[in-house]
Amino acid sequence: MNKIKTGAKSRRSAAREIAYIALSVSLITVCAWISVPVAAIPVTLQTFAVALIGALMGWKRALAAVAAYLVMGLVGIPVFTGFKAGVATLMGATGGYIFGFAFLALLPALFKMLPLKNKWGRTALFYGASVLGMAICYLFGTAWFVLMYKCTFVYALTVCVVPYILPDAVKFVFSSIIAVRLEKQIK
Repeated sequence: MNKIKTGAKSRRSAAREIAYIALSVSLITVCAWISVPVAAIPVTLQTFAVALIGALMGWKRALAAVAAYLVMGLVGIPVFTGFKAGVATLMGATGGYIFGFAFLALLPALFKMLPLKNKWGRTALFYGASVLGMAICYLFGTAWFVLMYKCTFVYALTVCVVPYILPDAVKFVFSSIIAVRLEKQIK
């Protein structure tokens, strides 16, 4: 009898994990489709979604969601900005930043484990972790851009990072506030 209860609980737990990861991938995808054209790389809500997922879901789910998102795009499902997909998209201007989402998801997820209870403190914690994760994502993506386009690092920063710092900072304010308000509902 005890094995039956344990098996049912295990299936529910696995189903919950799959549902959380699927929901996370869906959020990243929808947020990728919401874009405002700015120079070579549009402003999207992807970074908002990835930071929120990291802060809410924990590191295993967040990394699984980013990995699933990448695999879906690689196999041709149009999950990337502009309804794009495929290897060519990942080899393009934004490929390194898309791979860099792993850092943006991971840092808020790791900071989530800190035992800070104050909601304003947790909001600041998630914000700082998102900014740090985005800085690593920027670095990774910019290095990728330099390698792909054989340009200078300064040029790549000017084109790929500087125009996006303020929008990302604003998105992280909202993702941090939402994460603190919802984190007790996510098990």
